[in-house]
Amino acid sequence: MTALTHVLPYLVAVWVFLAGCYGLATSRDLIHAVGCLSVCQAATYVLLLAVGYGDAGTAPVFSDVTPGSRPVVDPVVQALALTDVVVGATVTALLLALVVQVAKRHGTVDPDELSELRG
Repeated sequence: MTALTHVLPYLVAVWVFLAGCYGLATSRDLIHAVGCLSVCQAATYVLLLAVGYGDAGTAPVFSDVTPGSRPVVDPVVQALALTDVVVGATVTALLLALVVQVAKRHGTVDPDELSELRG
């Protein structure tokens, strides 16, 4: 494999993160901001998949072969990716619930019109 194929997943993770940050910086809507934060969170999925990938790696189940006889992928990275998905969904749900409450109390989801929240 070439050097680009080893670096490409990391570049994709950086690009997705920067796209989410750009959307967050230019957002004029709280719902859009929550979506952009979810995009930033998706960059961590790509990063964890890039870290845990192994060439010709299989599942780390050793019931039929001896350990060390074949390349396997790291199960810790898989567990971290699954935990990252669950935490990301929970944070997104919580932020959307907060946006609904802000919309109910203030009648808008535009952050510039929320003058009561300024310090």
